[in-house]
Amino acid sequence: MKNLIAFAAGALIASTAIADAHLPKVDAEVRRVDAAQNKLALRHGEIPNLDMPPMSMVFQVADPALLDGLKPGDKLMVTIDEIDGAYTVLSVERAQP
Repeated sequence: MKNLIAFAAGALIASTAIADAHLPKVDAEVRRVDAAQNKLALRHGEIPNLDMPPMSMVFQVADPALLDGLKPGDKLMVTIDEIDGAYTVLSVERAQP
């Protein structure tokens, strides 16, 4: 499923509104943030749309701004989809305590 919807100022923009509307929110915990590579290591729950069981793995991030302020141990709700062959985090929100 392509969630990439627009080019703006030469940068690819992901629509988190579309991601939230069409993809399940998944519980996740930040394990590592790699801003230089635009990647996020997560321990996550089941991702039904990808038929993926709970595990820890590294994901691409659709928008580098999603990494702002994240640190290991943060509890999140994320949406993830496969974009051009790469598992990609499309939206991030802090989990409610």
